[in-house]
Amino acid sequence: MGDDFAVSEKRPNTAAQAITAVVLIGGMGAALWAFDPRETHPADEPATCSPSSTAGALPAGNVSGDQLCTALNRPDLATLLGTPTERARTAGGSDSYFTSGDGTRTATPSGEVTFETYTVKLSATYDGLAVAEEGAYLGRTAEPRTVLGRPAVLYTTQTIALRFNLGGDGSESGPGVPARSLVIAQTAQDRGGSYELTVFREDGMPPADETLLRVAEQVLPTIPGWDGT
Repeated sequence: MGDDFAVSEKRPNTAAQAITAVVLIGGMGAALWAFDPRETHPADEPATCSPSSTAGALPAGNVSGDQLCTALNRPDLATLLGTPTERARTAGGSDSYFTSGDGTRTATPSGEVTFETYTVKLSATYDGLAVAEEGAYLGRTAEPRTVLGRPAVLYTTQTIALRFNLGGDGSESGPGVPARSLVIAQTAQDRGGSYELTVFREDGMPPADETLLRVAEQVLPTIPGWDGT
């Protein structure tokens, strides 16, 4: 699975190659996220977050994808994940929007950092919905929690593997790897909007809840505006 994009050779036609992308479907924001391999850094240098060109156009009070990436891409993130010798391979943010059926646009900024073992994504959703009301839509694995003094839901989701054929035969999709996500209210009063932290392992093994919660407890309070919400 590698850096989210792994190139493999299709035999016997060596000219036809396929790229497999690991894509994560966000539970609350329903955002589609695929990482760009061009953001990969040399192996001897940890990846850094690149400023977003659209951050200046964000609504007042919204965090940007670059800010979420910066909060996530901390020097001790690999240690929090339990793999202290690994370095970040890729890091980046996205200032995207989700458009619902009625045309409503909801901001869904995201930041993501990948390692050899883990990929971690941090996103925000400004949909005005309370986390306590959303647990029913996250499936049977949803577990209501209180994390950092705020309403939260822990649940299992899954990535999707997309295979793009460079030989011109189109693309295919299939099940990816299991992921664990924590959705937490942006305010202690749960007045609407949420953050979501998701972790999955590149080897397909289910990530431990202890790992996810350890990262959450250290990363979430560093999101700009956290103390004031």
